[in-house]
Amino acid sequence: MGAIHINNVGKAYRQYSGRWARLLEWTSLRGHIYHHLHWVIRGIDTQIAPGQSVALIGLNGAGKSTLLKILVGTLSPTEGSVKLSGSVVAMLELGMGFHPDFTGRQNAMMSGQLLGFSAAQMQALMPQIEAFAEIGEYIDQPVRVYSSGMQVRLGFSVATAQRPDILIIDEALSVGDAYFQHKSFDRIRTFREQGTTLLIVSHDKNAILSLCDRAILLSAGTILHDGSPEMVFDYYNAMLSERESNNLQIEQAKTITGKFQTHSGSGQATVSNISLLDDHGIPLESVKVGQSVSLVIEVVIQADLPELVLGYAIKDRLGQTIFGTNTYRLKHVLTNVTKGMKVSFRFDFVANLGEGSYSVATSLHTGDSHVAQNYEWRDLALLFDVVNLDQSAFVGSNWLPPALEMKYE
Repeated sequence: MGAIHINNVGKAYRQYSGRWARLLEWTSLRGHIYHHLHWVIRGIDTQIAPGQSVALIGLNGAGKSTLLKILVGTLSPTEGSVKLSGSVVAMLELGMGFHPDFTGRQNAMMSGQLLGFSAAQMQALMPQIEAFAEIGEYIDQPVRVYSSGMQVRLGFSVATAQRPDILIIDEALSVGDAYFQHKSFDRIRTFREQGTTLLIVSHDKNAILSLCDRAILLSAGTILHDGSPEMVFDYYNAMLSERESNNLQIEQAKTITGKFQTHSGSGQATVSNISLLDDHGIPLESVKVGQSVSLVIEVVIQADLPELVLGYAIKDRLGQTIFGTNTYRLKHVLTNVTKGMKVSFRFDFVANLGEGSYSVATSLHTGDSHVAQNYEWRDLALLFDVVNLDQSAFVGSNWLPPALEMKYE
């Protein structure tokens, strides 16, 4: 149960040179063709096993929404076929289809029945739907007085009133308040742990890394990459800057640790060396919790540049960014650097990190982001471990030692 089979799926739309071309085709007695096919997606062929959690990502126009609509049956494929086994809940646009003049309760009842629940089942589920949505007395008010966030709350509560075999989400949780987003993701995680197959479209990297064990990257209607979320997101991140410049190269290579290192950029500035040092300038591979360290990054300028910004990000073993900054934000931007220059950057900080394996990514660019002008982006530029040798035991990815005060009365 909960498997998704996508077999060589393609979707094309007819395009005509003008309005008369369509009429000529309709009235042609000899069956002349006056259109050509524009393929939105083509050759999509993949399987998602029961219980797997998969992210679907890509630039705008890559074909993500088209593929999801074919999966849920709102679009028919031009070629190929799809097969979904088990119960399916699709959250493409939460709250869409609610009648503005009906109350939240009435809309919930109707939406539930469209999902396949009987009226009696919906009556039994309504108390938990109300409790999860947390919209209070508005449940019996017309939906026209709801905010968009309230509609999302009710729509999500109805859609997830019972655990489905397959859950499909298309950026449906990108709106609404932070509290409900946390609450919704907790429910999705619970479903995943209980065996629900998850297919989610999102550009929230940290959410995907915490929810998914696989990612598929679509580009121009075809599958460009299919692999671990960290590897696919790193490649996608490089694509964002490639779109702004035609002279960028994107490379991925497997490291001795088994992870894929992404390297992209124009090469007009490059990192020649990176190291993590202790107070005495000795390179470290293992860092103690709370130890003072220095991150030293050496850069070689390969061309005359009007501006240079260096950024770095510390990531955990899943690829989630723990901390990141750059010299633009630190107000130390280099200007008018010349070819052949060598610049050494030193960042001093205290490693208030939890035990585990970490990596450092570096970026050389202009402005606050590598998207505008990417000279070099390098993931897994440095690996190090954090060990706890002299602090009290704790859990988590950050060391935030509290001062405890207790009062008795």
